[in-house]
Amino acid sequence: MINLGQIATKYRRLVLFDTETTGLDFKRDEIIEFSAVVVDIVDGAARVTQEYDNLIQLTPGNTVPPMITQLTGISTQDILQRGISKEQVCRDIADMIREDTLLLAYNAHFDLSFLFYLLLRNGDPTILKGKDKLDLLTVYKDRRPYPHKLCNAIEAYDLSGKVVNSHRAIDDVLATVAVMEAMALEKDDLCHYINLFGYNPKYGIDGKPIGSVTYKAQPYDPRAPLYQL
Repeated sequence: MINLGQIATKYRRLVLFDTETTGLDFKRDEIIEFSAVVVDIVDGAARVTQEYDNLIQLTPGNTVPPMITQLTGISTQDILQRGISKEQVCRDIADMIREDTLLLAYNAHFDLSFLFYLLLRNGDPTILKGKDKLDLLTVYKDRRPYPHKLCNAIEAYDLSGKVVNSHRAIDDVLATVAVMEAMALEKDDLCHYINLFGYNPKYGIDGKPIGSVTYKAQPYDPRAPLYQL
């Protein structure tokens, strides 16, 4: 059972997810691995009910850049041998996301942007409409000083040896689940961050803003939680 505090009273399902991609451009690059953990909440009790992890076929003619293979260990050959179709992944994602679902990720703007374009081209992007979203990176920036990578959150919450930040989507999403629970135990204010994403005031929002999300500049040394600014 996972301790989620007030979050467990607001939703019946949480879907935490992570992606590995061929690059950083939401419109041009592709998801090569999609992983998710489904947490169902029944009578206030939250339990993991599904773990999902698949490599995704590339658009014909495309390959995995060498730098991405070096980072993730995923090669073009791996995709050719084990990748499933984009359409199948979109159907699987649609099956996970129900009416009362909270979507969570660490650096959620990035992953949600890639997910939107995957669904736009190969599925139904309207499944994201009306779904609340929580970015755990935004929460961590309020809780701890720089640096703010997932590996830093793992260390800060004493999760090393229990989970890893391997740059493989399934490992990273399992780490995100553990970080989420540690955050809820540390301070039960995650509900205040729903649909509130922080961004670096020096660089602004990367790409197109998500319509249902409020974006606020988030300094490295916040004087108060972002939801109070």
